[in-house]
Amino acid sequence: MLDFNQRIVLITGAARGIGLAYARALGARGAHVIVHDAGTDGDGVGRDPDVAVAAAAMLQDAGYSAEPASDVIETREGCRELVARILARHGRLDSVIHNAGWVGYQAIDTLTPDFLARATAIHLNAPAWLAQAAWPAMVAQGHGRILLTTSDRALYPQYAQAGLAAYAATKMAAVGLMNALALEGAPHDIRVNAISPVAKTRMWGVTEQPTELTPDSVAPGAVFLVSDGCNDSGWILRASNGQFHAVRASEAADVDYPRDIRGVVADSAETVASHWAEIAPVCAEYRQPQGATR
Repeated sequence: MLDFNQRIVLITGAARGIGLAYARALGARGAHVIVHDAGTDGDGVGRDPDVAVAAAAMLQDAGYSAEPASDVIETREGCRELVARILARHGRLDSVIHNAGWVGYQAIDTLTPDFLARATAIHLNAPAWLAQAAWPAMVAQGHGRILLTTSDRALYPQYAQAGLAAYAATKMAAVGLMNALALEGAPHDIRVNAISPVAKTRMWGVTEQPTELTPDSVAPGAVFLVSDGCNDSGWILRASNGQFHAVRASEAADVDYPRDIRGVVADSAETVASHWAEIAPVCAEYRQPQGATR
């Protein structure tokens, strides 16, 4: 059994939905969970610290060890203050799960700087600054697990949706962050992975208890990735309906990067055009109709 006794785990967006499912699953295995949640409303605006307080109290009533937090994590200073307080109180921080997210729609022709900056702050800045704040403690203790969150809406063109440019771009940025941190953390037993969960939650516009695609059905994947049993880094775990599939970009065999990428040789745009079906064979198999979404 994966044991989290004496482990301190910080989970963002943990008062509801997928984050709360993670918190329950980890609490049941003995972890002390910091339930971080800004307490935003259904549109992702406003702040209400009582939301995190209520969720932590609910976990405590169930017999789990938990405490609330509602710090601003979109800034470097906010992340530093949160992590410093955790370290001062508990002396260590074993795992960080950045689950907090925001889904907002703006088509590219109406996309505003504030809208894009908000998505960037939540999906990229927050996990980067949290990782930076936790990094020295994890290096010192010779152990750490960091789990970021991405989305199938960013990873696969089949699931892209019009209006989600800011969401998809920043969720894909989390993958690049994961790849870099996985490399930097390897000498210190700091494992960094990402999860791409699908569940019916408030972010999906679902308010009633779902009978399928439940948050609880994706939690086992997150629990494993932040456990001592996980010794891999740089994987994206797709989690949906109680099923799990790990994926990662992999270079082709015999590549001598960057001089020989085992590609089609072309010395003009016309040559590229004439060999396009060979250069991009997937295009012959999948051509999404203009304007279509799934």
